[in-house]
Amino acid sequence: MGSKVPFVQFNNGNRFPIIGLGTWKSKPGEVVAAVKWAFDAGYRHIDCAHVYQNEKEVGEAIGDKLKEGVIKREDIYVTSKLWNTYHRPDLVKPALRQTLSDLGVAYLDLYLIHWPHAFKEEAGLFPQDKDGKTVYSDVDYVDTWKALEECVNEGLTRSIGLSNFNSQQIDRILSVAEIKPVVNQVECHPYLNQKKLKEFCESKDILLTAYSPLGSPDRPWAKPGDPQLMDDPKLKTLAEKYQKTIAQILIRYQAQRGVIVIPKSVTKSRIESNFDVFDFELADEDMSYIDSFDCNGRVLHLDWVKDHKHYPFNIEF
Repeated sequence: MGSKVPFVQFNNGNRFPIIGLGTWKSKPGEVVAAVKWAFDAGYRHIDCAHVYQNEKEVGEAIGDKLKEGVIKREDIYVTSKLWNTYHRPDLVKPALRQTLSDLGVAYLDLYLIHWPHAFKEEAGLFPQDKDGKTVYSDVDYVDTWKALEECVNEGLTRSIGLSNFNSQQIDRILSVAEIKPVVNQVECHPYLNQKKLKEFCESKDILLTAYSPLGSPDRPWAKPGDPQLMDDPKLKTLAEKYQKTIAQILIRYQAQRGVIVIPKSVTKSRIESNFDVFDFELADEDMSYIDSFDCNGRVLHLDWVKDHKHYPFNIEF
């Protein structure tokens, strides 16, 4: 079943499925079943991160499906991300090895720097001072990148990339890189379509991956009255036109733009439905119409670290 999914090609020649299962906010107790359902439905790309604190459970699901013969390791594509407290170069390889151990795999297909800003090392995932303020590290992400390159050279990951980096930060990485980033994973949906960042990345031969492609309706910090993308009447009209769900319209929109898309769900029917987006095509005028929804409607601001010198959202793109 996985064969119906289009692949994109990275700048290093490696291929990757354009759709994957996101696991952010998937509770450990739910994520095992979610990943198994995804593999059964035909997904072959799973997006993980150390900070999600569920990689052992994702690994359990991968292990079970390998044993069952549903998947082979060479046919699946596993992404993970280096957390902010492990940016110091000597901590990068041990952090990746921990992820490999948790996931039960010998290598990753893609490893990303999760955020450009570093936190204080060896004080938990979210180090705080006595006033509850996040404690920062002064490690520069360009030094972190060089350590990621060593991980590629040692065969611990096949590709490396970035997440939540702005255009200026990407340029800084490119100025030192011997191995180019293959992707930049960012929040991306019709209210924040990232057109300028996408064009910039593609001009550097870097692809975009869209997280929160459905607008993160389950985000824990949402306030009553906040716009909810999935409730947008304009999208309801489009869904009726194509006889598809709103989620399917949003996922198809990204795939047609050439953007890798990683919708998260722990519901079997939605996992299957979200994958079923390759039997229709959005008309050009409808793609342009969805583009017009953009309102810089970011839902993940990280305001609590905006005084960090490497905070990424203080420039236009």
